[in-house]
Amino acid sequence: MDTNESAQQVIDWLDQNQSIFIEMADQIWRTPELAWKEFKSSHLQADYLENEGFSVTWIGDLNTAFMAEWGEGKPILGFIGEYDALPGLSQKKQPTKEPIHEGEPGHGCGHNLLGAGTVASAVAVQKWLKSNDKSGTVRYYGCPAEEKGSGKVFMARAGAFDDLDAALNFHPAHLNTPSKGGAVGVNAIYFRFYGQTAHAGGSPHKGRSALDAVELMNVGVNYLREHVKDDVRMHYIITEGGKAPNIVPEEAEVYYFIRAAKPDYLAEVVERVRKVAEGAALMTETTFEVLFEEGCSALLSNHYLADLQYQAMQSIGPITFTEAEIEFAQKINDAFPGTNSDYIDDKIEYYKASPEIVAALDEYRDQPLVGRNFRALDEHIIATGSTDVGDLSQIVPVSLLSTTCFPTGVPGHSWGNVAASGMSIGHKGMLHAAKIMAVTAVKLYSDPNHLVKIHLEFKQQTGGKPYVSPIPEDVKPPHYGPEGD
Repeated sequence: MDTNESAQQVIDWLDQNQSIFIEMADQIWRTPELAWKEFKSSHLQADYLENEGFSVTWIGDLNTAFMAEWGEGKPILGFIGEYDALPGLSQKKQPTKEPIHEGEPGHGCGHNLLGAGTVASAVAVQKWLKSNDKSGTVRYYGCPAEEKGSGKVFMARAGAFDDLDAALNFHPAHLNTPSKGGAVGVNAIYFRFYGQTAHAGGSPHKGRSALDAVELMNVGVNYLREHVKDDVRMHYIITEGGKAPNIVPEEAEVYYFIRAAKPDYLAEVVERVRKVAEGAALMTETTFEVLFEEGCSALLSNHYLADLQYQAMQSIGPITFTEAEIEFAQKINDAFPGTNSDYIDDKIEYYKASPEIVAALDEYRDQPLVGRNFRALDEHIIATGSTDVGDLSQIVPVSLLSTTCFPTGVPGHSWGNVAASGMSIGHKGMLHAAKIMAVTAVKLYSDPNHLVKIHLEFKQQTGGKPYVSPIPEDVKPPHYGPEGD
């Protein structure tokens, strides 16, 4: 059987069984759960996969992380899913803003689609391997707390991904495109200072202000900005600054996100920030402690794998949206004036070196949905946001696929994306991604030369260095009961 025939098998299976995964996505959409509390969503997926013959293992000390495995032998391919929602984004399936329950969570990042679509892809590949009597191992990973930035980091630290040959995943977005870009790593750290309280008016000389230390630390970090590499980002908020103006603050705290594109350099910058904190404590005669909350590593995208995904896209064709879907998307776009053209302008600015891409993008300036497939648009671009897929990418080759699940240019983490995630626009993007990942997997199982080239590139990217977790061993993931207690 040639690769084209094999690819058609998984595409046909997904078309015939799409209702299963649409219902799975909708069920997760109807019961949105926040990071670390995805009990219903994770068990929904785990139970389905177990019924399909996968063996399910819950990972480490994470309540809502699991691995479902089927098959034996090499290659071992990982399909990476997520399912956490965002706070305060409850929204009805309609193109005007109206929450289902005010203040409750909603799937503003489309993780209901991400998880269900990746489950669909894994099962389609399982059926293909089984019906064609082929060897190989399929693994689906249910990953919690992407929105907190560290679910996969704890899974990686537990060794969950160590023996994978490659990983496939996607994220709902505004365009159909694989990724060749990167993203910076991040450490999230609290710096807590301790001083001596005193009456600020009557005896200020007896006080040692923890708030002064926080402010001096922030001043020092702001001067440090000039002396770090361009990819570094340092942001902070003061989380505690005292109780009243007439009391010298005995305790104060500042919360930092520190980002950089290379793990070694991120560690260096974090140490420099710690030294600034040490200097602030010395100047104010206070003490301090460093409380590491979470972190994730820089994202590496495998270009060869991205090219295979684009080949799969071309063989599948674009997404076709109906007039009703286009009208729905347009109404959402109208609620966010200017975002459609602004989004296209931002993309054109990124890719102005490619006239072909600029012309193609410009066609969609006034279109509320983009069904066309694009080749990787972000080569050589390092995004200054962060994702826990970065830790996966430091262990195993991966390329982050995007598919059109949202109206063009609608802001991320918004009610408009929640609405689209719960209806046919999101469903079509999800199924498109499932087909692309499944067809790509068929290529990897069918021709070992692909993995040889993928691993050669991966070794060049990492320099052969072993993965080092950005989260210290003594930092544990949060634990909640099934009701989120």
